[in-house]
Order: sequence, then structure tokens, then C-alpha cells
Amino acid sequence: MLRIDDLSKRFDSGVKALETVTLTVGQSEIVSLVGTSGCGKSTLLRIVGGLDFPTSGSVLIDDEPVAAPRPEIGIVFQEPRLMPWLSVADNVKFGIEDQPRPVKDELATAALAKVGLTGFAEALPRQLSGGMAQRVAIARALVTRPSILLLDEPFSALDAFTRLKLQDHLLQTWEFDRPTMLFVTHDIDEALVLSDRIIVMRGHPGRIHQEYTVDLPRPRRRTDAAFQLWKERLLTDLDLSVEA
Repeated sequence: MLRIDDLSKRFDSGVKALETVTLTVGQSEIVSLVGTSGCGKSTLLRIVGGLDFPTSGSVLIDDEPVAAPRPEIGIVFQEPRLMPWLSVADNVKFGIEDQPRPVKDELATAALAKVGLTGFAEALPRQLSGGMAQRVAIARALVTRPSILLLDEPFSALDAFTRLKLQDHLLQTWEFDRPTMLFVTHDIDEALVLSDRIIVMRGHPGRIHQEYTVDLPRPRRRTDAAFQLWKERLLTDLDLSVEA
């Protein structure tokens, strides 16, 4: 279980990014963070991943504090951040360099299979489309079989068609090990397609404004009336959050 307790963050510049954020994410749950720019969503994700430190409060995984990056936490950023001189397989193996070569090869092969890229192990990043490159980044995050997967707007730089395909593909990939997922997005449709719960953040510094449990059955059709009602509800809430 992931638990965020009374978390606040003030940068050295004096800017306060987060104020008393408390959130629990259960095992295998998918939770999305939405909100206007600057409300601290990405900062919160970085702290959960051990890449930044809170000014006060704590992040715990199964009651153990997170103070640095940990192998049970996988992270996918907005850009794939692949090393251009390494093959797809070697990019995936980069996070497991301490393993014997046969083990690395086996783990990388399994991770690439999960994201549908078995035939591209020897390709270089420049030979991939944007969507394929992001799938490599997801494979790299999954190769350690993390219990928690953090995603910071991983599809926002992609075209609309590729983005829709990868949203569905991410859910299919999640089914293998069912990691707990915390997902930052500006896209309400994306949040509704993926999430068990949606957390609306607002303000400067950012706080949790509202929490929604999404009761739509999966697979979720974006054109269904119930989906559109949820979307209207969330957009109304976000419009109000602009005033915060």
C-alpha cells in the first residue's frame, strides 16, 4: 500500500508547491491526479518516487518511508528518455545492470513482450515511432516488476490516435502484474479510461480538492452516455478550480 501523509513541499526559492496532501492508494489500484498547471501534481509524483524530498510529511510503502529511488517503484516520464546509442533491449536492461547477463536477457525479453515490441529488441531509438519509444520506456519501468508504477503525463507528447491506443495498451500491460499505479494527466478522458479513482488537485500551493471513485465498468467506451456525464462532472470541477 502507498500512503502519503500530510505532505508539504516548499522549494529553496520560497515557492510552496504542495500543502498538507494526504492520500492512500491501495494494492493494484489505478489513481489519476488531475488539475490545472502548477498545482503540484508532478512534484508530488517525484516525491513519491524518491526523486525529491518533502518539506514536511511522509511517503510510505507498506509502512516503510521512501527517501530515495527504490526498485519496487517504476517511473515513466512525459518523454521516453531513451539512450540513443543503445538498442531497445539494452535500454530496457539499463535498470538491471547488477543482474547476470542471462537473467538480464530474460527479463528484458519478457518486458518487451508485455508491451508488444518483441521484434524490435535490436532496433535503435531513432528507428522507433513516438508511441513505440514510449512503450520501451514503459518496458524499462516494468522490467524490475515494480509493485508501484508512477506515470507523469506519459502520452501527452503523442498524437491523438497513438495516445488512445497506448491508453488501452497500458491497461492490457497492467493486467500482467497489476502494479499500483499513480498517473498524472491533464486529459480527463484519459483519467476516466484508466482510473479506479480520480483526485482533483487545485490551488497554489496544491491541495487535494476532491476525490472521485469511478464506477464505470471496464472496458470503458468514450462515447457512452455515462462516460460523458462523468467527463462533464470533472470538467465542471476543474473549471471551478481555476478560481482557486
